[in-house]
Order: sequence, then C-alpha cells, then structure tokens
Amino acid sequence: MIDTHTHISDPAFAGEEEDVIQRARQAGVEMMLLPDVDSTERGAMLALADRHPDVLRPMVGLYPGSVGADWEAEFDLVERQAAERSFVAVGEIGLDYHEGKEFAAQQKDALAAQLELAARLDLPVNIHLRDAMGDFLDVLRAHRHLGIRGNMHAFSGSYESFLELQRIGDWRIGVGGVVTFKNAATLSDVVRRVPLERIVLETDAPYLTPVPYRGKRNESAYLPLVVRKIAELRGIAPEEVDRVTTASAHALFNI
Repeated sequence: MIDTHTHISDPAFAGEEEDVIQRARQAGVEMMLLPDVDSTERGAMLALADRHPDVLRPMVGLYPGSVGADWEAEFDLVERQAAERSFVAVGEIGLDYHEGKEFAAQQKDALAAQLELAARLDLPVNIHLRDAMGDFLDVLRAHRHLGIRGNMHAFSGSYESFLELQRIGDWRIGVGGVVTFKNAATLSDVVRRVPLERIVLETDAPYLTPVPYRGKRNESAYLPLVVRKIAELRGIAPEEVDRVTTASAHALFNI
C-alpha cells in the first residue's frame, strides 16, 4: 500500500515520527507521500523525508489556506525549492473557501501559477479542494492546454464531478478514512462507480481517522481499514484493492 497523503511531520506526531513510520511499515504500507503546506512547515517535512528516503517522498507547494495578500513571496520560495531537489508532486495546492472567500482571487492566482509550475517540472499535482468546485473547474479548464495530471486529495465531490474532471485532464481521486464514516453516502457511491485504477489511498494523518478509531489521531498504519472498506463497497478482495491502487500511485507519482 502507498499512503499518498500523510503529514507525519505535523506537531501531532512530535517525538513519535520514527514509531509512526515503523507501525505503518508493519501494517504493509511501503511508501508515504508528504504534502507541503508552506515555508513555516517545509523544513521539518523535508528533514524527515531526508532521514527516510526509501519510505518518505516529499511534495512541494503552497496550501490554499496559507495563501494571503503576500502569496507571491511564498510562491517564490516554492519555485526556489523545486529547483534545488526532486519532488513527487506539486501539492498540496488548490482552493479552500470553507472559512470564507476573502482571498479567493489570490487562491485562484496561486493555483494557476502552481499548475504552470507542475507543467514545467512535468510533475502531477495534489489538490486540496473545499467548497470551491465550480471555481476549481474553471481554473482547470483555463489551463487544459498544460496537460495537467493529478490527484484530488480527500475527494468529496459527486460521480458527475469525477466525470467532469476526466474530461479536463488525467485525474485520480484520493480515498481515506471518510469512506468508513456512516454519513459518507456520496463518497461510497463514487467509490463503487469509478474505475478502481482511478483511486489512490490516503490517510491525511493526523486527520480524518477511519472507524473504529474516529475521534483519535490518525496515522498511516490505519490504511488497511480504508482498503477493507473499499473492497467491501466494490465486492472484491482487499488484496485487489491494494494491488490496483498501489500500481496507480506508482504510475501517477513516478515512484
């Protein structure tokens, strides 16, 4: 299994990072991808990835919740870092209007700039999207010529949204602990209907912990719970979910 989105360098794991990685390996997770947030957290994330280059692979990007009036300065740091080392994706980037739309214009500009960066680097993107599907699709359509490929982290859209994404580019959806929640009817429908090779696994640890640990800190070792739920929804063996989603992650992120 590959956890395509986990924040092991988050303060929630402070002092326990090595144990968290070991538990994930023991659970069958072969690799974990680390999304970037902004310059305040990037150093710790990269330092951890450098200690475990065979297991942890970093991304680079500016999280939409970190976009403000001075986003260009943060983006300059992203570009500088991208020129200095290799990354598996530009992410996590996107749009997030959940707390309001004060910086909506800046978020769209930052997203566009990072889509262009991904195209120049020939990297996939890892997208964080919340309460902004319409604007996100508009930005994607405006940049269709870039041939963007990527993953919709913690996908929460409808099956119809998934189909629209495929018309615009080459997209996977990230499925994590939310699929185990009782109120996840829409996601469950999507997981049943999309081609399995369009799904990649994730935890978003320390957030979105799957049942039966919901309410506690999440970690990559819980990824088998997501696999079992996907297998149950699709009526197939967990081993098949593991095999296909792992192959999809390897192909998308070139790992």
